[in-house]
Amino acid sequence: MNQELLMKQIVEEVMKAMSGNAAAVKGDDCVSEKITADHYPLGDKMSDKIFSPTGKKLSDMTIEQVLNGKLTSEDMRIAPETLELQAQVAESVGRDAFAANLRRASELITVPDDRLLEIYNALRPYRSTKEELYEIAEELEKTYGCFINATLVKEAAEVYSKRGRLRRD
Repeated sequence: MNQELLMKQIVEEVMKAMSGNAAAVKGDDCVSEKITADHYPLGDKMSDKIFSPTGKKLSDMTIEQVLNGKLTSEDMRIAPETLELQAQVAESVGRDAFAANLRRASELITVPDDRLLEIYNALRPYRSTKEELYEIAEELEKTYGCFINATLVKEAAEVYSKRGRLRRD
């Protein structure tokens, strides 16, 4: 799956989530029904709807393919669409905060691991200035389409500012 398509899908999911219609999208295949706890565990009950970011179907992933080198670590990563399905399950049982966490994680899939760790460290108290945190938020929005996470970073910048937790130059 190319970056542009993945970004488009994530933005669509975020917009649907914000409007209260959080259907999971995988390419042209749309899961139109609301996913609930009745669909859990997804790996057992919906394995044909779960794909890796590289397009591998969960139901086709076997230990033999791993041992034969036909599956790589990239094939084994979770896709944003799967996290959206999990978020819907969480919402169906009243775990809205957990669902929000899953949607934030869904956005972050496009961010390279090394950059994600840098951002994590920058968010620790006394590690960044307010301006640096706002630059990170802008990067998350413009480079990766991570609008929910960008808002979170901006909120952190404001809270750190009020509580004196920003790095002083």
